[in-house]
Amino acid sequence: MHDLPRLLPDFAALGVFLIVWLGYEPLLAGLARSGQLINRDMVAIRLAWMKAMVRREMPLIDSQLMGHALNSASFFASSNLILIAGAAGLLFGGDSAYRRIQDVPLLAEAPRMLFELKLALVGISLARGLLSFIWSIRQMNYTLALIGAAPRSADPAVQDEYAQAAANILNPALATFSAGVRGYYFALAAAAWLFGPTALIAATISALALLAWRQSSSPAAKGVRQAREILERSGEP
Repeated sequence: MHDLPRLLPDFAALGVFLIVWLGYEPLLAGLARSGQLINRDMVAIRLAWMKAMVRREMPLIDSQLMGHALNSASFFASSNLILIAGAAGLLFGGDSAYRRIQDVPLLAEAPRMLFELKLALVGISLARGLLSFIWSIRQMNYTLALIGAAPRSADPAVQDEYAQAAANILNPALATFSAGVRGYYFALAAAAWLFGPTALIAATISALALLAWRQSSSPAAKGVRQAREILERSGEP
């Protein structure tokens, strides 16, 4: 109990991290419904893709694009497993691992319980990303099945309806993939806790600012927004 006042800054920093980490996706979903974000633009672009897909005689290009996305998700999932194993090795490494870490320059001294909590936070952040990648891979496989079963000789109205159904699977599949990638940002922020509570808060706010900039104001976001506007003028979505 005598350590509690000294640990208050760490728990305050942990609270900031948890609010940002757990609140980012609901906040992003709310902003996407009302603001100009890359996620909202990509929903329309993927629908246009699925409409083009059902009208192609040979969907080879669509299968190749989905295969590339699947390979990327599988690569990130494998990388997550390696990083989780590394974090778990330190977490369950006992006194020797704790002493080695405490001897590293610049790292903040911490009781073993707090040290283990810091490593656990990194592992949990990575594990959440891993689960996102696994679910993304499954949804991408569902999308591949829909690409293969597309009714290319059906009435245009039926094709549009089918394209919407396919987009309703493709969009959450790639959104979940993006959530997995975001897990790396928050895992890095969690790792900054090893340098102290101030570092954790600074890294968390920096990750949030970087993600927000990439969603709304980056060159990629502006290019995607422009592409969506072109598609809307052409009547494709």
